[in-house]
Amino acid sequence: MHQMSSEMQSCIDECLRCYQTCLSMASNHCLPAGGKHVEPEHFRLMLACAEICRTSAHFMLLGTAHHKHTCAECADVCEDCARSCEQVGDMQQCVEQCRRCAESCRKMAA
Repeated sequence: MHQMSSEMQSCIDECLRCYQTCLSMASNHCLPAGGKHVEPEHFRLMLACAEICRTSAHFMLLGTAHHKHTCAECADVCEDCARSCEQVGDMQQCVEQCRRCAESCRKMAA
């Protein structure tokens, strides 16, 4: 059994939290709010962010070296998502979680 580093375990946790945060905020906050919350670019970014976070967590759990690539992409998408959520406003939970996840993924990608 391959021993997972605590840094990797913490990145998996951040990714899964970010997946949950982006998906549930898109569905339960943005959709009902409407307006700029559901503009296609912003809404797609939130769903893309949720998906790359889930995928990165999955790759780390599998223990494949390819996680470096998914984590690098995840960090980029999370940064974009945080910026978009900040511009839309009233989405601080998402902004903060995306930034935490991006930071953690950057370390794993290094």
